[in-house]
Amino acid sequence: MVTTTTKHQRSAEARVAAGGLTAFACVLLAISGILDITRGVMAIAEDEIYLHTPDYVFKFDLTSWGWIHLGLGAVALAVSIGLATVAKWARLLGVAIASLLIIANFLSIPYYPFWSITLIAMYGFIIWGLCMVEPDTQG
Repeated sequence: MVTTTTKHQRSAEARVAAGGLTAFACVLLAISGILDITRGVMAIAEDEIYLHTPDYVFKFDLTSWGWIHLGLGAVALAVSIGLATVAKWARLLGVAIASLLIIANFLSIPYYPFWSITLIAMYGFIIWGLCMVEPDTQG
């Protein structure tokens, strides 16, 4: 038996899939943003919990790294709220902030390697989820 799907059915399926990927990216961005906020607070308040790498090319004071992660995490959390309201600007800004956070976490690998690599993977999934949505299927 051959089944055919109409253009309307494919469009409805695409909207459901797009909504699922956007929701996935929204939740993951909110969780990652909260994790980066807590990471920033830890670095600002208590420098002794991080590894110290004396010969690192991108040498910053850990308090500076804390403020960077705190700020980017807060923006990520705000963008996730925008994604929850299905704002078109939030998709583009979500990819941009996730990209910046990948770079920030890459640069801070020597200070907290496992945490950084975990968040890099999470932000990679966020970018994937936001880029897989077709522009005309977004609300």
